[in-house]
Formats: sequence, C-alpha cells, structure tokens
Amino acid sequence: MRILTGIQASGKPHLGNILGAIIPAVELSKQLGNDSFLFIADLHTLTSLKEGESIRNNTFSIAAAWLAFGFDTEKNYFYRQSKLAPYHTELMWYLNCFTPFPMLANAHSFKDKAEKLSDVNAGLFTYPVLQAADILLYDAQIIPVGKDQRQHIEMTRDIANSVNKKYNKDIFVLPEARINEEVMTIPGIDGVKMSKSLNNYIDVFLPEKDLLKQIKKIVTDTTALEDPKDPENDITFRLYQLMASKSEIAEMRAQYLAGGYGYGHAKQALFDLMLQYFKEAREKFDYYLAHPEIIEEKLQIGEKKVKPIAEATIARIRAEFKF
Repeated sequence: MRILTGIQASGKPHLGNILGAIIPAVELSKQLGNDSFLFIADLHTLTSLKEGESIRNNTFSIAAAWLAFGFDTEKNYFYRQSKLAPYHTELMWYLNCFTPFPMLANAHSFKDKAEKLSDVNAGLFTYPVLQAADILLYDAQIIPVGKDQRQHIEMTRDIANSVNKKYNKDIFVLPEARINEEVMTIPGIDGVKMSKSLNNYIDVFLPEKDLLKQIKKIVTDTTALEDPKDPENDITFRLYQLMASKSEIAEMRAQYLAGGYGYGHAKQALFDLMLQYFKEAREKFDYYLAHPEIIEEKLQIGEKKVKPIAEATIARIRAEFKF
C-alpha cells in the first residue's frame, strides 16, 4: 500500500503535527510495508509565508522531526515538494482544467481561512488542486489526514475520476483518506484546533524552561483548587490523555474528580509526561539540526528516487493530450 502525507514549511512542527500526522504516518508506513511518500509541502507554504530564509529553516526543522521520530528514508521516499516543482505544477494545471469552479468555491478550508486571513490569494483558493497533484502524481492509495482535510481528499478523488472517465481508463489511482479517530483534532492551548497560524501551539522541541512556560499558558476555568473538576472538558487533561498510559489517565481523572488537585498540578504532570514521552525524539531532533548536511543528503537522495515516478505520471497524462 502506498501512503503519502506532507506538512507545510510554515513553522517548526508542533504537538498537533506530531501526534496528528508525523507519528501516525511513520507507524502506518511500518505497518503497511514501507512504501511511504512523506514530503515537505514548501510550495503550499507560499500561500501564507513568503520569506525564503524562513521557509528553508522551517523545512530543515520539519525534516529533522520526521527523522527524529524514526522515518526510514532508505525504505521510503523523503523529499521537498519544490524540488519536484515542474511535475507538481504541470499536473496541477491539467487538474485545474478538470476542476469545476464551484468545487473550489465551496471548500470548507478556503471559506474558513478567507474569513480569518488578510492575505486571501489565488494560491489559497487553488490549494486543493495542488494537493490533488501532490497525491495523484505518485499513485498514492492511502492519505493520512485530519478530519478537516477529509473534504480535500474527496475533491482529489472527484477530480481524478473526472479525468479517468474522460479518457475511459484508469489514468489515476483514487486515494482513500485515513483518519485516526483517536487523534483527529489536537486542541491548542486555547481549546481550538492547534495551529501555527493561531499561535496556540505547543513546541515539544523547546528547551525545558520554555516548554513549561508554554504549557502553563493552557487555558483553564476558574474552579477552585479544593473543588472537583471535569476532566473531559479540560484542555490539559485532553492533551495528557493523548500520550499517557491507561493507568496514568485513570489516576489523573480520579484526582480531578476528587478535588484538591489544581490545574497547576495537572500542567506539571503534562510537562513531565512530555519530557518522558519525547525524550529520544528531542535528542535526535537537536542532533539533526546541528548537522544540516545529513538532512540535505537524505532529502537529495529521496528527490532523485522519487523523480522517475513523477516523470512517468506526467508522461501518462501527456499522452492523452498528444503533447
């Protein structure tokens, strides 16, 4: 089974990226036979970030995170979207010509961002088509995504199916969304979905003191220390249970319900858990960032390996247009 997923280079990976995308994708690649395409979506990043140096730094941070969590670059495909840009953007144009305007106009993600952002550019509008090209270019079968991206995968299938029907042949593989129901949405420190654009994220790779400061900013209600608390509606507890064992979760839930256990205690427990949970990954992340030449070498190898697959797909669709 061929798996594909990517992360924008709009910032260093945060807890939401790690729990919702990186760890599940790495584990899925191991389960399904190591035929995964994991890439840094730096072309998509231009919809929100235009500074080249920032994009480059973020790209290396994201690559370091994939490596820190054990992605096997020898058995899989690891690359920067921009290094294969001629293939991604050419296929995007072909797909644009099969994409109905209302489909893009009705995209939930675009509507949501258009209401919140001042820079509502055409790239943001056609984002789903480039995403479709990212997927269809490599005949990907399984796409691990969050619940908010389900519609984009459905759009990819619709566009691909339009092409297949037009030429009465299976030019493109129709991908399936794979959503981990347990970690569909990772709450930020304000309870809204964790996002770099909302600045409500937790950076697990920060130095310990800075990480603790971020955790202490998690929003809580005003329930007094001595009173019982509702764990299910508390952000700190919701984050804690994503990483803790069943016994640890049960213990913290009991402490919430018993009273005499403050949110400060819960945040300290979350901090201690994160240091333990991410200990090895934090060490590896720092190592790779200190040795960017290793990251660059792995990416270049992956880009050379993936290029023939992209070329074959472009040749396949060009043949239908007699180009």
